[in-house]
Amino acid sequence: MKYTLNHIAKVIGSFSTADITIENLLLDSRKVYSPATSLFFALKGARRDGHQFIPELYKKGVRNFVVSEDIATTDFPEGNFLFVKDTTLALQQLAASHRHQFTVPVIGITGSNGKTIVKEWLYQLLHEDYAIVRSPKSYNSQIGVPLSVWQMNEQNTLAIFEAGISQPGEMDNLEKIIQPTIGILTNIGEAHSEGFVDKEQKLTDKLKLFKNCETIIAKEEDIRGHAASFNKKQQLLTWGPSNESNIVVESIEKKEIETTITLRYHSEDFQFAIPFTDDASAENAITCCCVLLQFGLPANKISERMMRLQPVNMRLELKKGINHCTIINDSYSADLSSLEIALSFLSHQSRNNKQTVILSDFVQTGMPDEQLYAFILAELKKYNVTRLIGIGEKISNEFAKAKTSESLTVELFYSTTAFVKQFRSSQFKEETILIKGARVFGFEEIVALLEQKVHQTILEINLNAIVHNLKVYQKQLKPSTKVMAMVKAFAYGSGGSEIAGILQYHKADYLGVAYADEGVELRKSGITLPIMVLNSEETAFESLVDNNLEPDIYSFELLQSFTSFLEKEGLQQYPVHIELETGMNRLGFAANETEQLAQQLAGNSLLKVQSVFSHLASSEDPKQDDFTLEQFERFKKSVAHLKEKLNYSFLEHIANSAAIFRLPELQLDMVRLGIGLYGVDSSLNNQSLLSPVATLRSTIAQIKQVKAGESVSYDRKGIMQKDSVIATVRIGYADGFSRRLGNGAGKIYVNKQLAPVVGIVCMDMTMIDITGIKNVKEGDEVIIFGKELPIQQLAAWADTIPYEVMTGISQRVKRVYFEE
Repeated sequence: MKYTLNHIAKVIGSFSTADITIENLLLDSRKVYSPATSLFFALKGARRDGHQFIPELYKKGVRNFVVSEDIATTDFPEGNFLFVKDTTLALQQLAASHRHQFTVPVIGITGSNGKTIVKEWLYQLLHEDYAIVRSPKSYNSQIGVPLSVWQMNEQNTLAIFEAGISQPGEMDNLEKIIQPTIGILTNIGEAHSEGFVDKEQKLTDKLKLFKNCETIIAKEEDIRGHAASFNKKQQLLTWGPSNESNIVVESIEKKEIETTITLRYHSEDFQFAIPFTDDASAENAITCCCVLLQFGLPANKISERMMRLQPVNMRLELKKGINHCTIINDSYSADLSSLEIALSFLSHQSRNNKQTVILSDFVQTGMPDEQLYAFILAELKKYNVTRLIGIGEKISNEFAKAKTSESLTVELFYSTTAFVKQFRSSQFKEETILIKGARVFGFEEIVALLEQKVHQTILEINLNAIVHNLKVYQKQLKPSTKVMAMVKAFAYGSGGSEIAGILQYHKADYLGVAYADEGVELRKSGITLPIMVLNSEETAFESLVDNNLEPDIYSFELLQSFTSFLEKEGLQQYPVHIELETGMNRLGFAANETEQLAQQLAGNSLLKVQSVFSHLASSEDPKQDDFTLEQFERFKKSVAHLKEKLNYSFLEHIANSAAIFRLPELQLDMVRLGIGLYGVDSSLNNQSLLSPVATLRSTIAQIKQVKAGESVSYDRKGIMQKDSVIATVRIGYADGFSRRLGNGAGKIYVNKQLAPVVGIVCMDMTMIDITGIKNVKEGDEVIIFGKELPIQQLAAWADTIPYEVMTGISQRVKRVYFEE
């Protein structure tokens, strides 16, 4: 369902005459993916004011804003501003209005613990029967709930939303947004109790979510004495061991790997098992069972589906760190329920190494500080943590007076900034480090410090050359043809985020990467352009969605698995790219699969096809032009068939760098610019138009006089025929200098002359013969490839292609970027 800006203005009590379609609600200036159809709400928080990011967003292409402060609109001539008193309230009003358009059942879940698990399990249990939309992850706040509800569309037949509160009065707003028809109250515990007088007040406020529900499901003892909160028309479905409950829990029997639960409902007993043995899972499963009974599922189906329940992912990131350290990154949350999980993971991964925990203040636990940090100290000792680095006022104050043991070293800092200022990499060596903190502490900066890499030889990147080459190719294109710049394989070895940044500034339309982790790094560095991921893997689906990366779908298996993932995540209309096989015989849907593909795509509301493309096998070779044009005809035929079935338009692209120059008729809607961007014309006909981008430099470590008959390097392959001067250069095959260049096959540029490689190329060093080259001394710079020694020549010596040379430059080689 789409809305125009003027319609939204009426809903939130503002004014606009702009007839612009809005598809995305934008709250974070770092996550601008579709600026033309986005509406930014300038929210005011305790630490940040969204109004200050308007200039940045305007530069990124955003033109539509909801604001509550006076704005110098003359500074934003194309901007559309909707003025309101409270931008958060306006966001909530818009979401509530959107929710009002639907009459499907809506489940609203609240409680202290278990909301996300119950929501995800209900999805697992009911997705076979309903088209479900639900809160992404744990979007349950005053801001998260509106974003969750905004996902609802005409295809959904059931909605499941979480609602969490931390202060009295907040639930009234969430109830108006969610408007649940079925209410679920999960476990009422101590979590998020800080803003309430007591547990009773917290429960009373949470129950406000259910004031207009038709059915309320809860544990009988949790709502005992709260009958006044419900009216006679509402059905109350309670569960518990007491006969006063509508569903009586007769037994919970724990076994080695499962738990068997026996319930009585309408005077009949039935039983089911779940593949979990903890108390919380049993309670959450019973709550889910109540919902299934309410929905009329028979006992045999309930039993079958319950045993198929999967754990909700609570993933911790494990990364390599500096000085042979291992990093466990859990830098987005600080709560007691996840602390033990993280410490257990730390214990498993440390393998008897030293264990360091970097921990922030814990917030909203409902416990007095003294009691809270005494508990945390006990947990650290329990898991044999050897060092604690505490960051925050509360943890610093409490641990400063706590009794620690000799086995636990404690270092305290009042802020992340204070820690970073004194940071020394030598303080961390051969240990496992758990980094766990609340989001407000910005521990990402600490993670970055601990992940720093040490580099040696230098690869210089000329950013001016990147821009020059981009413009050379753009001149070959029709004004309407878009450019997808390929930055896969670390931008062909040149450095992904840095190259992507300059491409974004100079208005490339799309970026292409090989794997999801490359796209994630680009997002982390502030890249907002659309990014296509060529090699999509099931293990990376979460990273794709979390970072708004667009996968290449090339098989029915991948199509099905990604669709299933989107269903589980509760996402709709996710952008994808369809790859067709036309003659490369690598990846893609074959021509005879087009009919089946079209049918599956046409009926799939979870996906939106952004583009359809194929790969040319030999576009740089004029002798293969007949085959290339045959590929083009196959592509057009398959695309035409897809167009017939899909009721919306998409981009078409098949031309690569060589085809841009040689075959302009293949331009279509977009071209993919790869190796040419980096100054290499694979067809060789237009090399003079391009500028080399990369120069690989190293230095001479030592110079030796070697007598005739003596050998150089391993296996004594390099036998000197005469007295010679040998220089050892600080580069080897571990840096990307191929062993195929050994024994005279390759050369290195030294003091304006070429010096042949002597003997076998070593892992970290290469020896060259500098006999007769004057004025060479230790420490002098040498060039492996660059303007003076073209990369094409080095590739020819190694019997390979420039692609392999560029992408083979090791990550330990330091990249240096410059503009002339």
